[in-house]
Amino acid sequence: MFTGIIEAIGTIRALTPKGGDVRVLVETGKLDLGDVKLGDSIAVNGVCLTAVELPGNGFWADVSRETLARTAFIDLKAGSRVNLEKALTPTSRLGGHLVSGHVDGVGEVVAREDNARAVQFRIRAPRELAKYIALKGSITVDGTSLTVNAVNGAEFELTIVPHTLGETIMADYRPGRQVNLEVDLLARYLERLMMGDKAAEPKASGLTEGFLAEHGYLKN
Repeated sequence: MFTGIIEAIGTIRALTPKGGDVRVLVETGKLDLGDVKLGDSIAVNGVCLTAVELPGNGFWADVSRETLARTAFIDLKAGSRVNLEKALTPTSRLGGHLVSGHVDGVGEVVAREDNARAVQFRIRAPRELAKYIALKGSITVDGTSLTVNAVNGAEFELTIVPHTLGETIMADYRPGRQVNLEVDLLARYLERLMMGDKAAEPKASGLTEGFLAEHGYLKN
């Protein structure tokens, strides 16, 4: 679990295709790795990854096909800046909201404009996530816990203060940017509970061999 309070901005240093998925090297910048062990979780742009190697100035992690298909991770390349947060400990302050690190969908930044010293963003969520996004509710964007200031259909607005702009990658956002979205945990589990017996009915997977081949993770 995470809080959505970003601890550092890191940099992707390598993305290595490996057996149909990918291994990533993240340089962690000012993030303190002194208490991180192999197998620990670190959120990268809101995606919970497991540290499999610790070279000293960062960590290696494996990114599965599922993650590549369901997140904006597929758009990252060497040199990309990323938000980083280590997993909660029993003594951590819960400064944001409870975040699982399991991305629900990919949104798109559709507008950016100055609002006094802050910056206002409008983001379009996938239609299937719109029902979970509420005025003054919480949402996680690339791992950052944020408050929704307006909702119009599948689009929502965020007002980002200078501190958040400086401590996250949101200063880089421009219209067209793809971002990872995680909706509030309570809304997601409440919907599942209300499905009753229908929750046991199977759904078809959206992950295909063609998708992975198109993005260079499988050889034709």
